[in-house]
Amino acid sequence: MTENTTAAPAADQPGLPSSLIPTLAGITYTDETIFALEQEKIFEQMWFCAVRSADLPKPGDFRTVQVGRESVLVTRSRDGALRAFLNICRHRGARLCVEESGTVKRNFQCPYHAWTYGLDGKLVAAPNLTSMPDIDRTEYGLKPVHLREWLGYAWLCLAPEPPSFEETVQADVAGRLGQLDAIGNYGIEDLALGRRITYDVKANWKLIIENFMECYHCATIHPELTEVLPEFADGYAAQYYVGHGAEFGEEVSGFTVDGSAGFDRLGGVDEHQDRRYYAITIRPQVFVNLVPDHVIIHRMFPMAADRTIVECDWLYAREVVESGRDVSHSVELFHRVNQQDFDACERCQPAMSSRAYAQGGVLVPSEHHIGEFHQWVERTLAGGR
Repeated sequence: MTENTTAAPAADQPGLPSSLIPTLAGITYTDETIFALEQEKIFEQMWFCAVRSADLPKPGDFRTVQVGRESVLVTRSRDGALRAFLNICRHRGARLCVEESGTVKRNFQCPYHAWTYGLDGKLVAAPNLTSMPDIDRTEYGLKPVHLREWLGYAWLCLAPEPPSFEETVQADVAGRLGQLDAIGNYGIEDLALGRRITYDVKANWKLIIENFMECYHCATIHPELTEVLPEFADGYAAQYYVGHGAEFGEEVSGFTVDGSAGFDRLGGVDEHQDRRYYAITIRPQVFVNLVPDHVIIHRMFPMAADRTIVECDWLYAREVVESGRDVSHSVELFHRVNQQDFDACERCQPAMSSRAYAQGGVLVPSEHHIGEFHQWVERTLAGGR
């Protein structure tokens, strides 16, 4: 990719009323060249939330994930640590693991020429390797990828020198909640997976983020959610105010599809967080939803300019999951929200190539933070932060 590739263009809308904010231009959501630049400058340079740590409990467990344009192999090594490598054999570039997940006993072996790598990435065997004593088995091992565990997930970074985790990922959380410690009250790393649903959304990743960040649409398409969180019917998203959590309705007992009671409050959640919903966007591809008795985490995997895989995890106290308690009422609420949101994004995607959207659309004042997100995209593609 050359440096003069066109970045995401700002919309040019002369004479726009002062109460409206221009969006990005329509081409930003459809052009594969712009999408490739986003892969290069955003997803391959920033911390990317890839795998839930508990999905790989034993040495030899692995999962392959798409990060930008790269396939990455994440595995549990024999010392118990998670490690990540580019999923490419160092011999002739064959894809090492083609399965999405699985377990190996000792090593990863390339199915093409049988080059074999340990769980630490080191080259341990290959046909006639003993006749090539000058080969450094570490140097010709798998290419490592930076990995950091936080909130019970493995975050990866493909950049040679990753950005500060504290000044990017954790700063987004602190900027939303007012302080980083507030998320620690939910003990996310100790929660158990109650349900996982994967959505294949035929829409650009930015449309999904924009949708999640605002609630101007909530009264229109989220009847169940606005019953539980009445203030959302007024169009102000939970992310509109720093530190603000949307309060449950007076007659609502829990964050469930019918407002019925959920489970006991998570142990560390304090009084001011009780009966409130907090939404957090962690750029570039994570949504965190905090409610008193569970946590919902979305991870986006942008696959094309018009396609995004979203993996959504519902996390509960370990005793809730291990006892087999019914989580369907709480899962159903946000599952419906997801379906409603993704349907809306898919309704917008075809219009992004319309001449009516060539100069983009507009944002109302309550959506000002989406304008800030657009500025961040433009700045990042231009080489800034």
